[in-house]
Amino acid sequence: MKNKNSKEQANNPLHGIKLVDILEYLVAQYGWDELGARINIRCFNNDPSIKSSLKFLRRTPWARDKVEKLYLKSI
Repeated sequence: MKNKNSKEQANNPLHGIKLVDILEYLVAQYGWDELGARINIRCFNNDPSIKSSLKFLRRTPWARDKVEKLYLKSI
């Protein structure tokens, strides 16, 4: 019998996709300037880097949610 969690993950389009892969895709797709314009957070607008952005997004659920939504709209 499958547990509830695995059933929920089957319907999650982000299941198995790492945050770093999402961020690298968005940077390649839009560039930092456009990404910062679409999602106005400091880690995208002031001296942006993958490392600093990942650190911020991992501890800031509302910002991560915006990034994930933009990724889903982009693919």
